[in-house]
This record gives sequence, structure tokens and C-alpha cells, in this order.
Amino acid sequence: MGMKVFYGWIIVGAGIVVTCIGLGAMLSLSVFLAPMSAAMGWSRTGISIAALLNFLSMGIGSFFWGALSDRFGTRAVVLCGGVLLGLGLVTASQAATLGQFQILFGVIVGFAAGSLYTPMTATTTRWFTRHRSLAVALVSAGLSLGSATAAPLARWLITSYDWRTAMLVLGDLAWLVIIPSALLVREPPALSTAAVVPATAVAEGPELTVAQALRTPQFAAIALTFFACCAAHSGPIFHMVTYAIDHGVPAMAAATVLSAAGVASLGGKIICGLVADRVGAKRVLVAGLALQAVAVSLYLFTRETASFYALALMFGFAYGGVMPLYAILVREYFGARIMGTIFGAVAFVSTLGMALGPWAGGSLYDAFGSYVWLFIGSAGIGLGAVAIALTFRPPRQLSPALPSPSLAH
Repeated sequence: MGMKVFYGWIIVGAGIVVTCIGLGAMLSLSVFLAPMSAAMGWSRTGISIAALLNFLSMGIGSFFWGALSDRFGTRAVVLCGGVLLGLGLVTASQAATLGQFQILFGVIVGFAAGSLYTPMTATTTRWFTRHRSLAVALVSAGLSLGSATAAPLARWLITSYDWRTAMLVLGDLAWLVIIPSALLVREPPALSTAAVVPATAVAEGPELTVAQALRTPQFAAIALTFFACCAAHSGPIFHMVTYAIDHGVPAMAAATVLSAAGVASLGGKIICGLVADRVGAKRVLVAGLALQAVAVSLYLFTRETASFYALALMFGFAYGGVMPLYAILVREYFGARIMGTIFGAVAFVSTLGMALGPWAGGSLYDAFGSYVWLFIGSAGIGLGAVAIALTFRPPRQLSPALPSPSLAH
């Protein structure tokens, strides 16, 4: 082969594939919404509750699996999660009642999905120093690839067969892809040794305990910004397809609007990851959050198919671009050792925001017969995220004995 590939990039590749299939399957629920409602007579709100449970369970899962990955390694965690995810999808495809579906798809699939993105992201931050923002951005690009591929695939399967077959196929795919990918995952060589050289801790920022880290104002600021960011975009993303259809956009075109947002978010992640490696994650985050708030507010004025596509590109770029930056900030503020646990905790808070959006959108729609209040509320919360992000301060170094120039790198 001649040139040896840095194994960190193989970790990134596995991370992309695992999050693409695993989270793509979970996020494709919005495509199932109308067909399931029609076939089973279940309400949009009832099915949307499965999405609410997805994100709540994924949040609890992120924290649980993140802590486990710090202890037992990421490979074991992704392997178990992949098995459980496939099981949840396969059994949900056979659900007889709405309650069964909400538990099988909402709780089991959501909890399993927490084992994929958070631990893979934590592991990726440990493998990289130089291209860290880009590497993390690429892993989270798996999320965008997931919604760009799973949604049209699910739509095509539903049209050709029915929703049950479509969900069954997604479950089988999860097993076929995630289990082999998990076997490629390794911890970086430096961390596999028990002794961590103190010198690295100096260069890498403070080494706090989990309890100390969870009590810092930095943790609160990152978690709250992530929460508001997700609360602002999850409702518009989940209801985007339905909103477009309500405005006369054909069903397949509406599904591709979601794909367009997914592709744009992919571009946003990579571009913002590259820029963050240069100018720092905080600046890029504030700019991205501001763009996201503007994009959400523009939905109030969107009517034609072409403008739905244009806005999907802008909105996708913004919400995609900011997503990987939280992991970078956590890694910069709290170090590598407790990265899985702390990023899991931040992700848990953010998933509460993700859970609120689809449910609030469904409830507001059922109450007012339109999505106007969803977009007004989401834009307001989005501006709140910008305000909190502006408060970020780097953590104080723990040992005052260090000469201050070492902090200026």
C-alpha cells in the first residue's frame, strides 16, 4: 500500500456509516407519519409522540452509553446499540397498536440510537488533535447522510410495499451495516495505557472529574445553548415535509426538500468544521445559530416549491454547521478523559430540545390548524440560543502554578 492511513480516519469512516444508518432510520419517522396515520387511523400527534420518546430515550441513552464507553470502550457500546436498534425497528414494524409502536420505535430505537452518535463522536475527538473539528464534523455528517438517504428509501419502500415492510427493511439494514462497522472501532493508542502522562493534561486543558465538570458554568452554558438550538430546529425539520405538502408541494418533492436540507447540513458541517479549525468553534457557533434563527423565521413567508428548496438549503447549512461544534467545545473545556460522559450529558440536555419541537409542532398544528406558531416560537428560541452562546468563556485553568503564556496557544 505504500502510504499508511492514519487509523483515526477509519474511525471517522465507521462513525459516518454507523450514524448514517442508525440515526437515518430513526429520523425517517417523519416520512412514515402520513402513511401510518392513513393505514392505521392513528393521529399525527400520537405518532409524533414516538418522535418525542425517540429523543428523550436517545438523550438518556447518550448519557448512559457515553459513560459506558468511557469505561468499557466504544466498540462494545456501538455493537450492543446496533443489535438493539435493529431489534427495535424490526419489532416496531409489526406493532399492532399505537402504544406498542410508541414503545418499540419511540423508546427502544431511541435508546439504542444514543449508543451511536455520542460515543463515536467522543472517540473521534480522542483520536485527533490537528483536524479535530473536521473529523468530528465528518462523523456528524453521518446524521445528514442518514436523513438524506433513509427518508427517500423509506418513502420508496412505503410506496412500493407498505409502511411495515419499509420499517422491517430499515431494521435489517441496521443489523447488516452497524454490527460489522462496530468491529472496526478502536481506542487511540495513547489512551489504552492506564498511565496518562500529566504533561499532556497541561497541554490539553484542565482534567476535571465528572462531578466538577457538571457543576461548571461552562457546562451549563454549552448544554443550554445546545438545548435551545435543538428546540429551535427540531420542530421545523420534523414538520417540514408535511408543511410543504400542506402548501401543495407533491409528496415525493416534499420528501426531497428534506433531503436537500440534509445535503446542505452535510455541507454546513464540513465547511463550519474547516472554519472552526481556523477561527475557533465559538465564533462559528454564534454565526451559525444566528443564521438558523433567520432561516426558521423565513418559513412564515414560504409558499412555492422552489422557495422551499432554497430555504431548505439555507436552514440545513445553518443547523448542520452548528451541530459538531458542541463536541469540540466540550473537548476543549473538559479534556479527553471524561469526554464520553460529559458530551453524553450535554447531548442528553439537547435531546430534550429535540424532543420538544416535533411534539410542540404537532400540538400547535392540531390546535390552530397551521404551523405559524411553530415557526414564530422556534425563531424566538433560536435567538435565545445566540444570546447564551455569546456568554461562553473558556474555563479557568485548575493549577495557578502554570506560567500564563502556555494558555495562549
